[in-house]
Amino acid sequence: MSRPTALDLPENASAHRLETARGSFAVLDAAPSPDAPARGTALLVPGFTGSKEDFLPLLAPLSAAGFRVVSVDGRGQYESGGPREEGAYAQRELAADVVAQSAALAAGDGSGPGGGTGNGTGGGPLHLLGHSLGGLIVRDAVITHGTAAWASLTLMSSGPAAISEEQQARTRLLIDVLPVMDLEAIWQAMRSMDVENGEQPDTPPAVEDFLHRRWTTTLPEQLAATARQLMEEPDRVAELAAAGPLPKMVISGEVDHAWPVPWLDAMAVRLGAERAVIKGAEHSPNTERPAETAAALIDFWQSLTGE
Repeated sequence: MSRPTALDLPENASAHRLETARGSFAVLDAAPSPDAPARGTALLVPGFTGSKEDFLPLLAPLSAAGFRVVSVDGRGQYESGGPREEGAYAQRELAADVVAQSAALAAGDGSGPGGGTGNGTGGGPLHLLGHSLGGLIVRDAVITHGTAAWASLTLMSSGPAAISEEQQARTRLLIDVLPVMDLEAIWQAMRSMDVENGEQPDTPPAVEDFLHRRWTTTLPEQLAATARQLMEEPDRVAELAAAGPLPKMVISGEVDHAWPVPWLDAMAVRLGAERAVIKGAEHSPNTERPAETAAALIDFWQSLTGE
């Protein structure tokens, strides 16, 4: 999972609900800086066990460059809620949610708490980004619904097919225990294993509390369904390449245990996509090297308008 290093929102950002034709989703929404040219909107979709907070470190630099930045909890993730049955979290359903979120943003939705205006500005290109599992979801959205809604697609630390065999084994452990343990018990077991393996990260108490709360709030049906997607995803790179002339970028750290970096390199070639490798980062460049990651995204998005 991505681990934010802090939870403070930038002054230009708010937490609210994005109302769509497929329901209400919790988002973090950063308004573009008035000191930069308005450059459109970026919709950021998190990965497995993640949430909108995975992109907190990117909000300030991307919005300072002139982008409205909206990160979202998908259905069943953290603060969005969802049905208590696994079928609701089929990849096609999650992808349809992304399409609805995109449509709401393209229409200028900015509804904040109490029906306020939020940060919506409307207009401009809409850039779509998915991290890890989120990359598989946004890929399906583009393959299934076409490219017209978006100005670009970025796959962050998200590969061509199922995750590596090593990560499949770890994911299978979670699938096996979900029917017999509640999320609190699983959390405590994972933390005990971290201690035993000497892998306990030096996490600030507020962030540790958030990670605990996010884990126990995400619905087990969502976790089970999406875990299976990570293990069973077919190679759909050719389908994505054939979906239409949408500019694409593949971005990752220098090391990735879910989808090894050579897999990502080859996928970028097959897609004719831009490729960015963030030095010093692994599976979550969004939290591990946010400044460098934001710079790569800004360069890509601005290049599409000739800047």
